[in-house]
Amino acid sequence: MVLDSDDLILSAKSLGFSRLGVVALDAKDSLHEEMVHFKDWLDAGYGGEMGYLARHQELRANPKGLFAKPANCCRAIVVTMDYLPTTAHPGWRDYDTSALEQPDRAVISVYAQGRDYHKILRRRLVSLARLLSEQAGHADTVYQFRACVDSAPVLEIALAQRCGLGWRGKHTLLLNREQGSMFFLGVLLTDMPISEIRHEPILPESPQGHCGTCRQCISVCPTQAFVAPYQLDARRCISYLTIEHSGAIPVPLRGLMGNRVYGCDDCQQACPWNRFARVATVQDFEVRNGLDQAQLIELFSWSETEFAHRHQGSAILRIGYLQWLRNIAVAIGNSLARPDCPRSLREDLLAALATRADCESEMLREHIHWAIAQANVRT
Repeated sequence: MVLDSDDLILSAKSLGFSRLGVVALDAKDSLHEEMVHFKDWLDAGYGGEMGYLARHQELRANPKGLFAKPANCCRAIVVTMDYLPTTAHPGWRDYDTSALEQPDRAVISVYAQGRDYHKILRRRLVSLARLLSEQAGHADTVYQFRACVDSAPVLEIALAQRCGLGWRGKHTLLLNREQGSMFFLGVLLTDMPISEIRHEPILPESPQGHCGTCRQCISVCPTQAFVAPYQLDARRCISYLTIEHSGAIPVPLRGLMGNRVYGCDDCQQACPWNRFARVATVQDFEVRNGLDQAQLIELFSWSETEFAHRHQGSAILRIGYLQWLRNIAVAIGNSLARPDCPRSLREDLLAALATRADCESEMLREHIHWAIAQANVRT
């Protein structure tokens, strides 16, 4: 039985997915071409400390190997899920950008202000697999499913492109004309015989897509992490530095991070296509703990227990308490260096740093002492 595409799309929408595409992956149609670009990126060292990206490259090229049992066919069901919180008003891009100019604020990437998207998407992909199995109606046939949300060696963007769900923007994220880039991607691999669903028009082979000559995402990057259009040096990316990098942040990059303490949305805020970004229909992505209005001093005062409690169910929890404090210390240092930082706030920020200046972690102490020294700097 080949499932009806309309039923598949309705099932996906009932679970909160906004768009869906299906592409068949056969041995003759593996992702070797995309893997060439991926390997070149790794060989250039742009992946930084993310060594896991170099593992299982044969599976990235041919996802059929991810099934527990050998499969004759493989379908990739690719879904998108919008995550812009409902509290975001029409001018959300300008509003979020203005937070970067307030020395008392701690800026956290929009996607991380709600619940952990890995868990949300995975659960709903598993539910989609269950619905598809029920709709197939073959008790004697057991189909295989594998839900992938940044958890398996899968080239999600390449698969999404093959479904016509968008094109890779110059900021390396998937873009489309209906959603911009403010959405999550999930992939459900299956050996169930599902008809392909490719959105029209299929984009041309050129990676330029519909970005044209625009370079706003590249020019706005605080650390100039884009070495060229479609090429990101993660080692300079603020999202990488605040999330994936666990050691000392390179001193030359600290002053460029501003008051960003978890992730960075600058390239997405600058992208003209994100005027079409959609508000989330899944309540799990609503802002928690007031993270859209977070204050540096308050966050820095959290105990490890409070950090774990407040970030329970959040993607932020995985960076750990020390890395969280390290990021905030750098942000405080940058606020202290600002000429527009009010004297009273400057005193409060220094007092907050002083409470942890003698902490046990050598790494954290070094960042705190660096931050204190910024009080004598004026940018």
